[in-house]
Amino acid sequence: MRTRTGKTEDDPIGPSAEEAVPAPPVPRSPGIAVLTWLLVVLAVLAVAGGGIWLVTRAATPEASPTTTEIPALQVKAADVRPGSVAPAGGAVAGGAEQQTSPQQARPQNTGPATLSQWASQVAAVTGVPARALQAYGNAELAMRANQPGCKVSWATLAGIGRIESNHGQYAGAVLGADGRPSKPIIGVPLDGSAGVQAIGDTDGGRYDGDAGLDRAVGPMQFIPGTWRKWASDGNGDGLGDPQQIDDAALAAARYLCAGGRDMASPPGWWAGILSYNNSTEYAQKVFGLADGYAKAAQSVRKQG
Repeated sequence: MRTRTGKTEDDPIGPSAEEAVPAPPVPRSPGIAVLTWLLVVLAVLAVAGGGIWLVTRAATPEASPTTTEIPALQVKAADVRPGSVAPAGGAVAGGAEQQTSPQQARPQNTGPATLSQWASQVAAVTGVPARALQAYGNAELAMRANQPGCKVSWATLAGIGRIESNHGQYAGAVLGADGRPSKPIIGVPLDGSAGVQAIGDTDGGRYDGDAGLDRAVGPMQFIPGTWRKWASDGNGDGLGDPQQIDDAALAAARYLCAGGRDMASPPGWWAGILSYNNSTEYAQKVFGLADGYAKAAQSVRKQG
C-alpha cells in the first residue's frame, strides 16, 4: 500500500536496516508501562469508533427524490377493514370536448355539459388537477361503454393516481394540456432491495430507459411488462403511451376490471386494488382518497 508520500509501507524512511545501530534497552518503571498500555488502548478505541462512524456514513444514502419524495407518504390510510365496504360512488358527466369515442358517451340531464367542464368544477373541490380528472373520467366512461359490469369509478382511479405519481406531478413534473408530464415519470430500479420487488429488464429500456432492470413508468406507474399487456389508447391518437395520462388511466381501469370484476362491490373493489399493489395499507390509502374525492364531487353533479 502506498502512503501519501508515494512510498510503500515497506520502503525505508530513514537509514537502512544494515546502517541502523540498535540502542541499548532503557529500563521502564511499572507506572510508565501501565500508562503506555492505557494510551495504546485509548488509541485503538478511537480508531475503532472512527471506523464505525465511517461505515454508518457510507451506509446512509444521500437525500434524493427517490429516497425522500414519495407521493404516498403524506397520505393517511383509512381505518377500514379490507373487503367490508367500497368507497362512495361519484358518477361523471357525459359528453365530450375531445373527439374520442369514450368521451362522446351519454350526455346527462343534470350536471356539467362536457367532461372538461365537469373536471374543472371537480378540481376546485378536490384539489386534483383538471387535466388528470379528464383522464380518470374518460376512463370511467370508456369502461361503462365497453365493460358496464365493472363499474370502476373515476374516484378510484384518482386515488391510485395520487398514490402513484401525485396525478402526474411527481418530483416537480407538470402535467401538460396534452396529458403528458413535463418530464418522464420513472420509478426506482426494481432490484430486490428492501421494500422493492426484483424484476429484471423486460423492455430493453424502451419505456424506462434501463436495459438492466425494470422500473415502473408513467402517472399510473406501470411495469413495462404489464404495460405491454394492458397498453391502451385513451386519447384517440392511435398510440399507447404509459407516460400519457389518458392512456395510463384507461389501462389501469382495464387492469382493475380484469376477469369480470365488479369494482362497485366491496369484495371486487378490494380484490382489484390489491391486484394493483398487494398491500393492505396501500389499498386503505386508495380507499380514503377515493371516498373523499367522490364525496367532495357530489355537489358538482347538481350543478348545471
